[in-house]
Amino acid sequence: MKKINPNKNIIILLILVIIIVTTISVTAANRVRDGETNVVQSMINDTVGVVDKIVTAPGRWISSGVTSITRLANTYEENQQLKNKIDQYDEVEQQTKNQAKEIQQLKEELSLNQTLTNYQKVTANVITRSPDTWQDMLIVDKGSSDGIETNMAVMAQKGLIGRVIEVNSHTSKIELLTTNNKNSNHFPVRITSESGDSFGVLKSYDAKEQFLIASDMTGEQEIKEGDVVQTSGLGGNSPANLVIGTVTKIKNDSFGLDREVYIEPYAQMYDISVVTIVQRMVEAGE
Repeated sequence: MKKINPNKNIIILLILVIIIVTTISVTAANRVRDGETNVVQSMINDTVGVVDKIVTAPGRWISSGVTSITRLANTYEENQQLKNKIDQYDEVEQQTKNQAKEIQQLKEELSLNQTLTNYQKVTANVITRSPDTWQDMLIVDKGSSDGIETNMAVMAQKGLIGRVIEVNSHTSKIELLTTNNKNSNHFPVRITSESGDSFGVLKSYDAKEQFLIASDMTGEQEIKEGDVVQTSGLGGNSPANLVIGTVTKIKNDSFGLDREVYIEPYAQMYDISVVTIVQRMVEAGE
């Protein structure tokens, strides 16, 4: 077996190193002199460029993907913040509308109280109105400790809405004019027209047209649309001259013997949050 001469290998390696160094030196000198690269240098540069592009491409892709994901996450967070602000704005807007509505109702109640100068009255807030008895009754936050008694008339906004039927220490139950209770204590009314006054009783409510109906009318006076309807005070259970509404139409009952007067109430029966309970008339000198 032929032995490898280490000295020979060293000489060959040195020759290769000398050739490479010489080539690089000559190439550098030519580039400095001519300002151009030779074929060998050009091939080496192109090879290095391609290898660098291949090696760095995944890194650029990963960096671009991370940047896109970060931007997407930031966009999502900004959208969530904007959505929360919009929800808060809607909530504030609704609260503003509710407060404006309450202020308007309080103004109407104040205006009503200014017209009841001859009566002692108590303003109360509605605290309960059950959906299954919505048309029949409601409960307010004033009771016997505030001087409330049964059969007292109750006003809201611009007109009569019902009477007190049950009193506790700090709450009272009010039966509305819109009730279907046939046994309720009906209000006697007076209709003022050009030909004189007509008297009758509030007996029913037309839920479809939202009109109160007065019947048992006395007298032959002509009643016209727009005539004002008030409590008459007859019977002693309610004070006189409390406004109820205006006449919208008149027709005979099913037997043709009695007139039925349809009344559009001043008060909005389905939207009541504040009421005024009329206690009694103020005596002279009081």
